[in-house]
Amino acid sequence: MKRLFALIAVFGMLLFMASNVVVAQDTTATQAAAPSQVDLSADQEEAAAAAAEEGKSFHSALKQKFIEGGPGFMTSILLSFILGLAFAIERVLYLNLATTNTKKLLSKVEEALENGGIEAAKEVCRNTRGPVASIFYQGLDRADEGLDVVEKSVVAYGGVQAGLLERGLTWIALFIALAPMLGFLGTVVGMVMAFDAIEMAGDISPTLVAGGIKVALITTIGGLIAAIVLQVFYNYCMSKIESLVSSMEDASISLLDILVKYNLKKR
Repeated sequence: MKRLFALIAVFGMLLFMASNVVVAQDTTATQAAAPSQVDLSADQEEAAAAAAEEGKSFHSALKQKFIEGGPGFMTSILLSFILGLAFAIERVLYLNLATTNTKKLLSKVEEALENGGIEAAKEVCRNTRGPVASIFYQGLDRADEGLDVVEKSVVAYGGVQAGLLERGLTWIALFIALAPMLGFLGTVVGMVMAFDAIEMAGDISPTLVAGGIKVALITTIGGLIAAIVLQVFYNYCMSKIESLVSSMEDASISLLDILVKYNLKKR
């Protein structure tokens, strides 16, 4: 599933880049054709500019800022965001599918033990999705070896399941750190280029300085936005994992109590 999300992310990035190239080419062609047109009056130019500004969609404005920020750094930030989002969505889906109603599962296992014994309880666990059911199955599979063995098996396999829940979070954390770092790097490079332009011009023009700084800061904004969105997903995943691990621990203790009652009834 991770590879699938990664492929989808790369494909989406390529489509986005292609659309940016088309927009840039259209803008250049429009600017090149402008001098050949009849000059408009000042009022007509202002009205046309106002109409163009009102009709400008958020998507086109976003594309324009992407192009202004520089294709190199903005593409790397976008790639980090898309890949991090793919891992985050995969984790969210996995964690939600791993959520189990432990109270309902415990009642089913207890009922199966009373009516059909260990094998019936194992069958219930096999037909239930989630890490809690897998832990129950491992414990029930060793029920004949004593409660001490069951407890050790439950604890050991619980650690394995907790590791599976946390798999992939390191990649999300990597992209959370990488996106703003790339943004800051783009800003520093943009500032250097702006000062080079000032040096070549030989004069400190407010327009030149403001334009260079604006373009340089766009990469920082992009990196911070990507990191903020990914951080929200990361914190959600961590909260979900803590809830699942707590549920696994409580359910494991309840399973041991059920097995104690079952053994006492057998005697």
